[in-house]
Amino acid sequence: MSISSEIKAISYYLPDKRLTNDDLYEELGTLQPDEIYKRVGVRERRIRGNGEIGSDLAFKSSQLLFEEHGINKEEIDFLLFCTEGLDYKGPATACIMQDRLGLRNSIGAMDVPMGCAGFTNGLMVAKALIESGQFNNILLQTADIPSSVIHPNDMDLRMLFGDAGASTLISASDHYGIGHFVMGTDGSGSEKLIVRKSNTRTPVDVEWLKEHADVGGMVFGRMEMDGLEVFSFSMREVPQMVNQIIAKNEMDINDIDLFVFHQANAFILKMLARKMKIDPEKVYNCMEYVGNTVSASVPIALAMAKKDGKIKKGDKVLIAAFGIGFSWSGTILRY
Repeated sequence: MSISSEIKAISYYLPDKRLTNDDLYEELGTLQPDEIYKRVGVRERRIRGNGEIGSDLAFKSSQLLFEEHGINKEEIDFLLFCTEGLDYKGPATACIMQDRLGLRNSIGAMDVPMGCAGFTNGLMVAKALIESGQFNNILLQTADIPSSVIHPNDMDLRMLFGDAGASTLISASDHYGIGHFVMGTDGSGSEKLIVRKSNTRTPVDVEWLKEHADVGGMVFGRMEMDGLEVFSFSMREVPQMVNQIIAKNEMDINDIDLFVFHQANAFILKMLARKMKIDPEKVYNCMEYVGNTVSASVPIALAMAKKDGKIKKGDKVLIAAFGIGFSWSGTILRY
């Protein structure tokens, strides 16, 4: 009998600090609060606390996962940690998280250093591990702190991104929960959304620190985004990906009960629905009070959609994530 896999539970953690549109207007004075909302569909976003990093958000989301869903940590046999902000170049942050969470020693642990498509890529890895017959319960942590690499005067990025962590339990199942995946990569777009001065290719140096001394040095690097190119990429690749996912899973677009895309920005979500002729009510949007949370955006959206009653037993949910890299991936979940 073949092994299948399914998402058993999701919990997420949002930092306490809130950055509202009023705050941004008071600080930068460039766009009125309503204009910010009109442009990106966000009213507030959460920002990490002093010294708080991605693994801290992931840790807190995992604690919530264990508490909210009554999960026995002893049953976890693999840990995947997905972020663009690892604790160190070495050791793997996943190894640190195993000890910090108090998981048993006889588990696998691996980092997945991805961004916007991190959750769907990690979910594909989890599915493959489980359906290989070697593992039964995989903890997938996704957490990012984009605020740490955004210049304080960069309104375009500050009004869009928020920090968050999410934890997802993926388990072996006797029914078909996680469908077939479609994945894609176009590294020629890597310069269009990039964090400069952030690793060994272009490390932070003295001149960089001096140049950014008035804003704390930008010690983790600085995110730069060509918004028009990212939009063009999304409109070009995502509709194709959606059609490929539906075909690969032998379905029709009308079979899908809900579409959960990476929460890139509200305009992109709206335009994707329009281009693919999808009922806007079927495209879930939870950005208003969290913003674009990078790798955590899809699991947060899934958890919120279920809480809102948008996902019911028997529903088919298409998930698709896309962004930095350029990279994209997705599948269909059967609840």
